[in-house]
Amino acid sequence: MTRQRSSANRLREAPPSNQSLPRERRSMHKRWNAWSEQHRQGFRASLVRLIDRPWATALTVLVMGLALALPLLLFVLLDNARSLSGGLREAREFTVFLKPVESSAAANAFANELGKRADVLSVVTRTPEQGLAEFRQLSGFAEALDVLDDNPLPSVLVVTPRIADDPAEPPLLGELRADQRVDMVQYDAAWRQRLSALLGFGERAMLALMCLLGLGTVLVVGNTIRMDIQGRSEEIAVVQLMGASDGFVRRPFLYAGFWYGVLGGLLAVLAVGIVELSVRAPLLDLLASYQNRFALHGFGWQDALLVIGASSLLGWIGAWIVTTRYLYTGRPQH
Repeated sequence: MTRQRSSANRLREAPPSNQSLPRERRSMHKRWNAWSEQHRQGFRASLVRLIDRPWATALTVLVMGLALALPLLLFVLLDNARSLSGGLREAREFTVFLKPVESSAAANAFANELGKRADVLSVVTRTPEQGLAEFRQLSGFAEALDVLDDNPLPSVLVVTPRIADDPAEPPLLGELRADQRVDMVQYDAAWRQRLSALLGFGERAMLALMCLLGLGTVLVVGNTIRMDIQGRSEEIAVVQLMGASDGFVRRPFLYAGFWYGVLGGLLAVLAVGIVELSVRAPLLDLLASYQNRFALHGFGWQDALLVIGASSLLGWIGAWIVTTRYLYTGRPQH
């Protein structure tokens, strides 16, 4: 009696089978299973078809990868140039070269005079001896400088103005240039403005190149899918006559475009990584000769995933455009 009760309790607690579900839920469950199975089959079949045609697949992937690698290399170059020029972009000092006849005492007096101005934040004096020692250290001509009888370098004042809105030519700049004690004034912000304009132009060029090559990638995938459709036109016509929907016909070609995009994105990331590794050592040696401790940086894993995702989307779009046009113009009449 106890066994019968426990068996009855287990039956009541067991989840209902598909036969006990309402008819609408069973129908929805079947449709979901059929839809997911079709997608799994299309996903696998498209990859197998690409593997069965290695040369055609390799050519398409190579074209896509190289086309995507060009704007990515330009992006990495601009990103590193922006980081390398960070100090110059923030510079806003005036480098004031005094005339050689001005002594160190006169330079210090001039620095004190400028430091009392309300529009000056700070003034740093560099004596000719300091300038010659720095030049000796950085230039590598220490032996040649030893033959000089006198120090040819003038006193230098590094003036940091108090600029709120960062105008192109602060009034202080004109006053310093007109001063009789000043030989030349170098305004570092002018270099910053030129560099900002150059980097802005590079970013616009990169975006234009990215759009053009992205369009080229869509066309390459579309042309490859179009040739595949033409080779399977009779098969497509048969399944259409049997009542296959447009989605059923389009699905394997969309997955093929997706695979082309994934492989092309992987190749583009790999190409960027190879170029970065090949130029890293000589570039670091060049920067080290200028005593610059700049660290090169390329793609991280998040950037790589973003590139692969964008590339797969481009492949999908190219395949969708071609298959939609074919279905619009090539459906057989019953």
